Formats: sequence, structure tokens, C-alpha cells
Amino acid sequence: MKQRALSGKKYQTGHGHMAIKNGIKQRDLLLPVTDVTSSPRKPPWLRVRLHGNGRFESVRDMVRSQQLATVCEESHCPNISECWGHGTATLMLMGAVCTRACRFCAVDTGNPGGWLDEDEPLKIAESVRRMDLSYVVLTSVDRDDLMDGGASHFAKCVRSVKRQSPKTTVEALTPDFQGKEHAIRTVVESGISVFAQNLETVERLTSAVRDPRAGYNQTLSVLEFAGKMGSVHTKTSLMLGLGELEQEVRQTLTQLADLGVNFLTLGQYLQPTPNHLPIVRWVHPDEFEGYRQWALELGFQGVAAGPLVRSSYRADELISALR
Repeated sequence: MKQRALSGKKYQTGHGHMAIKNGIKQRDLLLPVTDVTSSPRKPPWLRVRLHGNGRFESVRDMVRSQQLATVCEESHCPNISECWGHGTATLMLMGAVCTRACRFCAVDTGNPGGWLDEDEPLKIAESVRRMDLSYVVLTSVDRDDLMDGGASHFAKCVRSVKRQSPKTTVEALTPDFQGKEHAIRTVVESGISVFAQNLETVERLTSAVRDPRAGYNQTLSVLEFAGKMGSVHTKTSLMLGLGELEQEVRQTLTQLADLGVNFLTLGQYLQPTPNHLPIVRWVHPDEFEGYRQWALELGFQGVAAGPLVRSSYRADELISALR
């Protein structure tokens, strides 16, 4: 029986390349903070209700039978039982190994060496059709090993879904494609309705939180370019609880609103493993609601904010105004 890789350790994938389980080899304390996750008691508002039901099992079985990667599982999302029980899932394209190692993310990291599953567009489309989804979020790992960052493969998956399920709304939660406009255009023109790229945190904390190849201004430029194409709505997400100040959050939301970003999600950062960045503080639900109201006043069309909100959380409901 094959031994399961331990978090933070190297292992060989089924495709023969090396990867690091959960992305981070050792804890890198770039933020001078106290790790509040060492306390056994999380605040009561972070207790997750389990939503196990027949629909949850159906989605789980579909994901496993098609050997699909989902961000729900790979990122240790706390809402997996709720979303799968609701009949929605965020499907992750191009494998489960990312070329980047952001210090908040539990996705495995490594160099896939150009590997792609050429049958993936058909597998994804068939799964969406069989799950009878009216709204699907397609996301992917970063693939800096590919010339276009995987944009053409991403677009193939979108087009395949739209061919089999023309009434399904597709949201693309994409990598930054190193800011390459031709790659962004490829995905935007593939048939999606929403183009999402996550800013993740405020500018001051970006270098401590995200991979060095990512960038605060680069993500802003990606969102701006996609929005100016005019055929899609744009969306982004921020994690709170990493040490950001209220003034910094408000400044960031103002920048996003000025760029015309349409939709926003705000959620509590949760440390996925002891190797990842610690939590600075638990953000109270009232603070999230305050940011939500303020963002709507800035002009965002839809805002989801709360401790357990993630970038794709109930995405169909957030974007319901589009229908």
C-alpha cells in the first residue's frame, strides 16, 4: 500500500514529478505575530455545521469517479459539506500541483514539467452535465511551466462545458498568467460570464503572504484588463486576519472599486497546516458586515463577507443579479 505523503514533505506524484505536500516545506515567520491557532478554542462563529446528505455524496462520488481535483478539497475549505450538499463545487483544472508556494495555501507545489491531461476538457464537461449545474466555478493551479500559463487549456475546458451545457453559467477563477494580456484575453473570450482573480491581501502584506512571482499591482492590472474587455464581470477576494489594518482594507476596496471590479468576497484566513502563516486575529462577524456595507456603498454589485466566506462560496447566489 502506497504511503501517504506527510504535510511539508516531498513526494513523487503519479506523473513522475516531485512535489511538496500542502505547498510549504517549513514554517516561514515573515510576520512577527502570535499564533492564535495554538489555542484549542476557536471563536463560536467559526464552528462549521456539517451538511452531509445525498447531494453531498453524489457530488463527492462524481469528483472521485472522474478523478477531478477540486479546490474544495485541496485548499481544506471549511464549507465543503455545505457547498457539495448544495450541489455546487469548484473544479480545479490542470492537476493538483501548483508551481507557486503561497504561504496561506495548502495546495501542493512543484514543477509538473508541462504535463497536462488532454482528456480533461471532456471530463470536466461531462461532470458538469451529469451534476446538472446551473453555475460552475472553474479554477486552476498556477502553471508557470507552460508558455501561456495554461490559458489555452483553461479556455478549452470552458468551451467544452458550454458545448455540453450551454445554459450553465461559468465563472473562471484564474491564475494571474504573469500579467500576460494575451493569456487573459484567451480565457475572457472562451465563453465565461465572470472573470475572477484573487488579490488575497493588502499591499503591505503581499510579499509575506503570496509567492514572489505574484504581485499586488499585477493582480490589479489583470482585473483591470479583463474588465475593460467589456464582455465579462470581474471578481476578487481578500482574506482578513493576517495583520492588515482597517485603513489598509478600506484603501484596497477603494482601489478595486475605482477599477470597476464588480464582485467581492471577504473571509477569515484559516491556517491550513502548522507550516503555513499563523493567524494574527479572529475577525468578528460584525466587522465583516461593516466592510460589506461599505463595499456596496463604493459601488460593488455584489459582496459576500463573513468568517467562513471563501472566493467561490455560494458563487451562484452572489452573482444572481446577472440572471
